[in-house]
Amino acid sequence: MLWRWLWRPVGRVRLFFILTGAVTSGGFARFCAAHNVIRSLGRTGDCFGNAVAESFNATYKKELVHTRPWPDMASLRKAVFEWVERYYNRARRHSYLGYLTIAEFELGYTHIDQLAA
Repeated sequence: MLWRWLWRPVGRVRLFFILTGAVTSGGFARFCAAHNVIRSLGRTGDCFGNAVAESFNATYKKELVHTRPWPDMASLRKAVFEWVERYYNRARRHSYLGYLTIAEFELGYTHIDQLAA
């Protein structure tokens, strides 16, 4: 599974998943326990708690994963890190955050008008 190859947690993490066999398996539960991950499982059809995660996954696939073939997991892992840290968190504006970048939101900005032109 891809999450085993890409996982490099920093601090405590909460993951939200729609209830499926893959994320309710004993192996995934042990993986989460070993890596200090809190699992938050929603029911099928619960669109409210999972909308941000679904949006991220769709964007990630459209803007990175499906753009070219990946020769190996090492090159995909590097590209995912660069895409998340250099683009998604720092440059890409998010409608969910009032069109702020994640970095701007974490700095305490609440509205795009607070930023200097």
